[in-house]
Amino acid sequence: MLDIAEELHRWVEQGREFAVATVVAVGGSAPRQPGAALAVDRDGTAIGSVSGGCVEGAVYDLCRQALEDGGTVVERFGYSDEDAFAVGLTCGGIIDILVTPVRGGVYPAALRAAVSGEAAALARIVGGPADLMGRALLVRPDGSCEGSLGGHPELDRTAAGEAFAMLDAGRTGTVEIGEDGSRCGQPLTLLVESSVPAPRMIVFGAIDFASALVKVGKFLGYHVTVCDARPVFATPARFPDADEIVVEWPHRYLRAAADAGGIDGRTVLCVLTHDAKFDVPLLEAALKLPVAYVGAMGSRRTHEDRNKRLREVGVTELELARLRSPIGLDLGARTPEETAISIAAEIVANRRGGSGVSLTGAHTPIHHDGPRAPDGRIGSVA
Repeated sequence: MLDIAEELHRWVEQGREFAVATVVAVGGSAPRQPGAALAVDRDGTAIGSVSGGCVEGAVYDLCRQALEDGGTVVERFGYSDEDAFAVGLTCGGIIDILVTPVRGGVYPAALRAAVSGEAAALARIVGGPADLMGRALLVRPDGSCEGSLGGHPELDRTAAGEAFAMLDAGRTGTVEIGEDGSRCGQPLTLLVESSVPAPRMIVFGAIDFASALVKVGKFLGYHVTVCDARPVFATPARFPDADEIVVEWPHRYLRAAADAGGIDGRTVLCVLTHDAKFDVPLLEAALKLPVAYVGAMGSRRTHEDRNKRLREVGVTELELARLRSPIGLDLGARTPEETAISIAAEIVANRRGGSGVSLTGAHTPIHHDGPRAPDGRIGSVA
């Protein structure tokens, strides 16, 4: 959910009044995506960000004003290239900000869901009649709802359906529906912010490179598991940053996790064992699963030998094409820490649709309009 959800949850528990400014739409090279948020309390304390610094001052003032008059507004910060410097948006683009005071309602419930790791989607009206602006509906995976958008009786049902679909996909974004809940009539724009449990990174092979990768995986927001069949190496002392350490044959653990529903389309699998007796049965299973990323460590000679063995056990060419091997981007990495950054960079490029080439001299976009960050959080990601 929100990058700042935990702190805002504390504010709610302390009874502090605050206003939240949320990015609801962007265009051009705006630095943050829909869902990014800045919050300001009565004392003027601010947390979060909506623009990476470009318009923070103006949005801060809007939050202070919302706390005074209790109003909900949507403000657009946009400009021509000539006016860019004057408004502080030096990166270019347009950014629409919803500013609303928080005094009860479903927003605190959404925060509770986020900090407890529960799946939920918060649907808020960010475009339409002034009397409906900011109204919110919280939708859970079981179909239950909290709150109401008001207006036509069918509006909540239609909005809940749209929010449920985005929650199921772990996406945050805007959708348009009719004010009466139909697909026609006066349109309303909903910002649907999905909060789902953190995606999983499973690192197979309890080696020094794995220790560095665990740290980077945690930094990227993954729930990180280390799995190795050797109990002498798979210990909490060697991997203090891991969320979970499993002593088991890798392919057995992966199959059990998949059968238990612990693997999904956001899961990344990093195979660092580079030992055929572990790699082959593990990758045979991994390449059949609908995960986001499968990478395997080893030299190019190891890669060729491993592919030969995988073909011999029936892995298809289409399945082999999914394997990122040798794992990581070509950064010239040597140390475990550098290698971990190389692997993480490939995971991010794969997730965002990036090329992995240097931005210097390139003509590719800096910000891609690909999938959202794997955790599907409300807020900037990640």
